[in-house]
Amino acid sequence: MKKFNKKTNFNKPPSIKEDKDAKPPRLNKYVANAGICSRRKADELIKQGLVQVNDVVVREMGYRVQPGEVVKYEGKVIKPEKKKVYILMNKPKNTITTLSDEKGRITVMEIVKNACDERIFPVGRLDRNTTGLLLLTNDGDLALKLTHPKFGVKKIYHATLDKPLQKKHFNTIVKGFDLEDGHVQVDEIDYIKGKEKNEIGIEIHIGRNRIVRRIFEHFGYQVKKLDRVYYGGLTKKNVTRGYYRFLTDKEIIMLKHFS
Repeated sequence: MKKFNKKTNFNKPPSIKEDKDAKPPRLNKYVANAGICSRRKADELIKQGLVQVNDVVVREMGYRVQPGEVVKYEGKVIKPEKKKVYILMNKPKNTITTLSDEKGRITVMEIVKNACDERIFPVGRLDRNTTGLLLLTNDGDLALKLTHPKFGVKKIYHATLDKPLQKKHFNTIVKGFDLEDGHVQVDEIDYIKGKEKNEIGIEIHIGRNRIVRRIFEHFGYQVKKLDRVYYGGLTKKNVTRGYYRFLTDKEIIMLKHFS
């Protein structure tokens, strides 16, 4: 775990000009751009009554924050971060994708705690034992785009199963099938070339909870290892497991406009 605390030589994040809204920002966007969480998660916080405007709890989803109004989250004043930060992490095993953990387990935020002064949050989630690509930012608009199903952001995983994947199950996954929470249709699936038949590459854009593990568990397989190797055009190239780097200007533009 010592490597989490090593200093890196990555450059500071590039400065990106942001378009100003014609109207005052909606409350969920204001919260997201303060680096608290994604905009979808901000909706949940607002519904729970954890957000106040001028010391009054606001649960209205479409509320727009007017100039001069004071917004608080859990009693603390928050303001949108002017400088946008984009960090790509190669998440290690046994780390939690949350801002904090009541059980005292290591979170992804501990890995990037010295990366920048701005408050950032993880985009989406990888479960504790899943490794690979994870983006952290304070850009609520981008976080929404990367996590909302309608945008169809591509993700590729390398799954290692406890036994070879049978051809009949392979074919069923290709055709599509139903889980308890709805239909599952993967974009691509194949055996990893040059590996045993228990190593599978799977491409999806759906973002349901633990979906890759549940796909294989449905057919009686246990996922021994799961690694996200591709996320919205980003790969793990030059990012060692347990480390991170800032995105380049080119990558930021790609995520915002071409994903």
